[in-house]
Formats: sequence, structure tokens, C-alpha cells
Amino acid sequence: MIETAVLPARRGLRLPSTLSGIAGVAVIVVLAPLLGVALAAARGPWAGLSVGTLTDYATTSAVLAVGVGVLASLLGVGSAWLVAQYRFPGRGAFSWLLVLPLAAPTFALAYGYADLLDVAGPLRTWLRQDFDIEVPGTMRSLPGSVMVLSLAFYPYVYLAVRDALLNRSSSAHEAARALGASPARVFWRVTLPMARPALAAGLALTLMETLADYGAVSFLSVQTLTTGVVRVWSVNGSPASAALLGLPLIGTAAALLILERWSRSHRAYGVHAGGWRPVPGRTLTGWRAVLATSACSLLLVVAFILPLGWLGWNGLQSTPEWPRLAAAAGRVAALGVAGALVATALALALALAGRGRPLLTRLAGLGYATPGAVMAIGLLVPAGLLWRAMPGPGWMFGIGLVLLIYAYASRLMAAALEPIASALTRARPSMSDAARALGRTPLGTAWSVHVPLASGGLLTAALIVFIDVVKELPATLILRPFNFDTLAVLADAYARDERIGQAAWPALMIVVVAMPACLWLTRRISRARPGGSPQGDD
Repeated sequence: MIETAVLPARRGLRLPSTLSGIAGVAVIVVLAPLLGVALAAARGPWAGLSVGTLTDYATTSAVLAVGVGVLASLLGVGSAWLVAQYRFPGRGAFSWLLVLPLAAPTFALAYGYADLLDVAGPLRTWLRQDFDIEVPGTMRSLPGSVMVLSLAFYPYVYLAVRDALLNRSSSAHEAARALGASPARVFWRVTLPMARPALAAGLALTLMETLADYGAVSFLSVQTLTTGVVRVWSVNGSPASAALLGLPLIGTAAALLILERWSRSHRAYGVHAGGWRPVPGRTLTGWRAVLATSACSLLLVVAFILPLGWLGWNGLQSTPEWPRLAAAAGRVAALGVAGALVATALALALALAGRGRPLLTRLAGLGYATPGAVMAIGLLVPAGLLWRAMPGPGWMFGIGLVLLIYAYASRLMAAALEPIASALTRARPSMSDAARALGRTPLGTAWSVHVPLASGGLLTAALIVFIDVVKELPATLILRPFNFDTLAVLADAYARDERIGQAAWPALMIVVVAMPACLWLTRRISRARPGGSPQGDD
């Protein structure tokens, strides 16, 4: 979802200086908060932070990332293999239903499972009272966080691997079978190696999101680097300490971005559009078909229906505060639209002016890989200077909103860039030449020729940014103006007070808002094959 494809330079198309300037501004928008983090960390003093605390945060983050990476890969690869390789009842529906966890914020799954499976939860109470079975452990732990985040993020692996398996050509498969290889050997020696770059890309995205998560791990009492950033800022009031915790996150984000880009550059291995033929899926019957349908159904229930269903049941047992919910929904809708417009506009300029300039798009990609909490900390120093210079509280409120939209745009611009850049590949040099021959300026050519061609990509980019803004929590907590609650902030406040029934309403409202856009994007992304024909799901 964040691949920042670089368009090849077009001969005969001169880049408009205005767009080049805007593209430069877009890169500065991404890099400025990261530079602010480095400067804040260097200034000190580091209140409330010791070497031991920093080590504990880093160790917990590393263990969490490894656990989520392994479990999410198993879930994502297994479900993608079933959907792409076999035909069984419900396969067409599962192909898009299995991405539904992407529409839910991680903290919603955490609320549902913490209440359902904790020591005093109804399930364990029932097992203890009726069957005298004592289940060890608690959901508010590192293993509980691994479980929740794996269920929330496995769709990144699923989408990447499913796309690779569906788009592989049958030529290598047929050659291996002609040499006498068994189906199992073909999978391990041909199919899996060809899908490995896609797995690496999905895994990199999963690890980025895991390290950036705040709502779920904070509620489940797991102290990671990201929760530490928010904690030392809010409790100790130390931007320098928060920035120091953010530096290893930025370094890890850069490494994961390099891994993701490397995997993208190898994704076309073995796929040739000219002679591409799909690998025929094997039809399952009898108990094998029942087993495949049951496995996909179980994953969907565990990752989406069960936690959100239980959360909804809790919500029905409480009385929602409708005025507060309506106000929060209006605020997050306005922020989502504003963030989508700004990020999409900057991404469009970068896509148009960044042709032949891969460094610009690589730098923009660093923003998405950086956690929102770290981006927000990088903006605190200029925010403080602006607030002190303003004559009244009204100005402070407006500056807070501007900085919040800035944080969204700087982090999500790379997510908007990929669909726009992909849409612009349809622009031919002859189109630009014809527009210039009719007297269009370079900027007018971009507006009248390239922007209409990229309209579908622009809509996709705007929806991607909107979904992420609606679910965003840590950056909003740090930068929001006083008493400015979004749905995510409201859910977090209720959950901290252990009012899970009240927290269910804003959490589920986020799911309702994000689900249609998420499903539309998923079906759009999974529809194209190397030959340009749509994919048909049974």
C-alpha cells in the first residue's frame, strides 16, 4: 500500500518549475519533523529516562516485532495459499473478507479481547466455574499484544503473498512438473521462492505498523518505544527524552523501508506479461473443502467478528454519550478530509516532478515508516515557539490543528504517492507533446493531461489517507488542541477509565467509517493481473 513507484523520465516533457518547487516542499515536509526529533534529542536534558529504561523499551519492542512478524507471516501466508491455490466453497468471499481487520483500529481488537479473555472475563470465568479449568496468563501482557497485533496486521502479508501467488505464471510451474517434481516440491522449490519478495514486503509493512502501534499495546500494559515516547512526554513533560526514544524507531523504520523497497524491486521475478498464463487452481471436494472453508472462517471469526462482536455487545449494555460522539465524529471527518487533501496534493506534485529523481520519493517514503508519535514529537519544538509568539488562545487552537494536519501529511504522503504514480504510468509522451503543441504551458499540461489520467489514483490515495487519519491515535494525542477529541482519542479515554462499553461506540464507529473504503481499495488493488485482465474470484 505504500510502494512509492518512480516513473521513468519522459523525453520531450520538461518538468514545470512550480511542480518541482512543490515537490521539494513535500520532501521538506517529511524531513522537518525527523530533523526536529534529532535536534530535540541532542538538546536534552533527558528527564525520566535512564539507560535501563531505554534498554527495556527497546527489548520489548524487538520481542514484540519478532513475535508479530512470525505469527502474522504464518497466518498471512497460510490464508493466501489457500485462497490463491485452491477452489472451495466461499473462496471468492474469503478473498476479500480476510482483509477486514485492516478496517479496525488495533485498540478495538485489544478492548474486545482484553474484556473477553482476561482473568475475570466471561470466557475464563465460565471455564473456571463450570469445568474447573484454570487458564494461565493474561491478555494484558506481551503474548496478548503479539496475538492482537498479529490478527490486526496479517492482512498486509496476506495481500502481498496472495497477489504474488495469483500473478505467477504457469510456465515455471509446468516446467517443474515436467521434470517430475511433486506438487509439494513445486511449492517449496518454485512457488515459495517466487513469492518470497512479496512476503518480505508484507512483513516489512507489518513490522512498521507493529513498532508504530500505541493504542493496543498501551491498553494491554506493554511498554514499547512508542508507548515510551508518549509516556515520557505526557508524564515527565520532556520532549528531549521522547525524542531520544524516537531515534531508534527512526533508524529501524529506515531499515524496514530499505527492506520493503528491495522486495518491491524483486517482485517481478519470474513474471512476464507477454506470455503470462495463470496457474490453474485445484478444486477441493469432500472433507478437504470443508477443512479449507473452516480454516478461513475461523481466521475471520478470531481476527474480526469475535472481538468486535463482543465489543459491540458491551456497547449495547451502556448508554452512549451521543453529543460527545457526534462532535468527535465531525472532528475526525474534517481532519480526515483535510489530511487527505493536503497529503494527496503534495503526493501528486511529487509524482509529477519526481520522475527520474528517485531520491525524492525514497525520502518521502521515510515518513510512512516513522511512527506518528515520533513525527509529533519532532513538531513540538516549533509548536512551542509558535504558541509563545501568538497573542491569544484562539491562535493556539488554530496552530494545533495546522500542526496536526501537518503530522498526518508528513507521515501519509508516501502512502498516497504509490497509487498516483501508478496511475500516471498511462501518460504517454505524445499526450504531453500534443498539449504543448496546442499552446499549453508545462503546468497547464500537467493539469489538463496528467491529472485527469490520475483521477482514479487520486481517489485511491485520498481514501488511503482518510482511513489512516480516522484510526490515528498517538500523534493526535500529542498535538491536538485542548479538549479536541477525535473518535480514537475518545475511545482511548474511555478505555483508560475501564469503561469498555463506552469505548465500544467510538471504536466501532471507526470500523463502520473505514470498512467500505477498505473493501473498495482491496478489490481495486487485487483486480489487476500482469496481462492487464481483471482477476476473477470464485
